[in-house]
Amino acid sequence: MLPSSAVMTPTVPELLNGCMLTLMTPPRAEDAGLFSAARLRLIALVNRLVALESADGSAVRVWENTALRALIAEAGPQHGVLPGAAAETADGDYSLAVLDAANARLRRLVIRLHEAAEQAGDIELDRKILKLYGEMARRRELHLVPVKPVA
Repeated sequence: MLPSSAVMTPTVPELLNGCMLTLMTPPRAEDAGLFSAARLRLIALVNRLVALESADGSAVRVWENTALRALIAEAGPQHGVLPGAAAETADGDYSLAVLDAANARLRRLVIRLHEAAEQAGDIELDRKILKLYGEMARRRELHLVPVKPVA
């Protein structure tokens, strides 16, 4: 059975281990040529994405977790989402795995808050949450330089 993280979002070590195993596996004779070149480029792309994510992934998650906690503390009580649940969600040792776990718990709380805001017709909070979602997505963007085709 796969670890739970492998099902949806592979971790940095899982991605790098996959690249390592792929590089360690000798290609079959029938896989030579363009297929082999494309395979190596895919490994390079995954490694580049891992490097980009590792460069600022922790800082982005710390920012997100802080913003999510602040939103819950500010708007949660009037919509039945208690700030204590967010405050108890610690960022731990600031590793990506621990930050992601805290982030997932905080996002579930914000989803509950968002649902409550929608049911209450709180348009201002709804827009504030949507704006936060957009900013979170923007900060997680990974930018790749263009590459030439394999052929």
